[in-house]
Amino acid sequence: MKEAFDLQQHIEQGVEKIVADTAKATLKNPKESAFMLRFAAASRKASKKRMQLEQEGLHVPGFLIASITSSCNLHCAGCYSRCNNATVDAAPVEQLSREEWQRVFQEAEELGISFIMLAGGEPLIRRDVIEAAGAMPNIIFPIFTNGTFIDERYFKLLDSCRNLVPVLSIEGGREITDARRGSGIYDLVTKNMAKFKEKGLIFGASITVTTENVGEVTSRDFVRRLADQGCKLVIYVEFVPVTEEAKYLAPGEQERAIMAQAIDALRADYDDMVLLSFPGDELAMGGCMAAGREFFHINSHGGAEPCPFSPYSDSNVKQTSLKEAIRSRLFEQLREQHVLEEEHVGGCVLFAQKGQVERILAEIAASRSSEPKA
Repeated sequence: MKEAFDLQQHIEQGVEKIVADTAKATLKNPKESAFMLRFAAASRKASKKRMQLEQEGLHVPGFLIASITSSCNLHCAGCYSRCNNATVDAAPVEQLSREEWQRVFQEAEELGISFIMLAGGEPLIRRDVIEAAGAMPNIIFPIFTNGTFIDERYFKLLDSCRNLVPVLSIEGGREITDARRGSGIYDLVTKNMAKFKEKGLIFGASITVTTENVGEVTSRDFVRRLADQGCKLVIYVEFVPVTEEAKYLAPGEQERAIMAQAIDALRADYDDMVLLSFPGDELAMGGCMAAGREFFHINSHGGAEPCPFSPYSDSNVKQTSLKEAIRSRLFEQLREQHVLEEEHVGGCVLFAQKGQVERILAEIAASRSSEPKA
């Protein structure tokens, strides 16, 4: 009889490997290595907290994604955030304050969450929130940024707060990066990468993989250039087609096979780097990890959503605790109805199955409206 898949154990082992690999990747940087060793101890304590809560009946995901602003200075082609109006050009309205985000971070630490990915919009616009995150040394905050707001003040902050790890977006070489992100962005990002190396600061790269760039971004030459610039973390994310016209860019089975084979080889060649692939690595963890299985998303207004590609919510951290948000009925139903396991095109099952998500949310709203008032 096949042994049951233990998702929690698999995640714990994965987090331990990431921490160990990152510590190994920074051995030549004493300041960074010292931080990673301290964080490894904090991560073990966090794991024990989550295991205790699991025994008490509450499954706490291993990490969160927090979109801390709806503002961005770029208009990248195919941006999912602009497509669902999570990122807009208008002035932000009713977004979480620094104090509210600080409370979320503190509650996350109390629950044993030790990774919070900061996104947007462009997260570095919210310097106040980034500073609040820097004051939480037991949590690592990868910051998914377009790299255009990095200045000397940020370099000083990143030097003093090693738990803040910028992850710069790049799509390959100059031509394809500028085509998607805007003229001059490639040169600006690579210039900042050189500064990170010069200052001894760890950083990563986030790459949206499409049918057009899959060969380039998974090539040894491309990854070697990133490694030479000092990059220690590479995150590959499959393009999610937010319009009918963009569906041809979504990787299919052939491109996914190319990616998987190439990334396996790259991991063997670059053992001093951490390489992650989504949703590829999720398959080893039993499928999509969203909706509270191992992460969920908090939008800039406080709504607790299954993931950034699925902007639906039945709870808000302005009105409830993070612990209660984890108990979201929407998350529960998405898991129980096996929506996370559905077939889909592109990198996100919940975006592809948004009709089912909307139906479940409507059923929850109808159920609540029929409940007797207290």
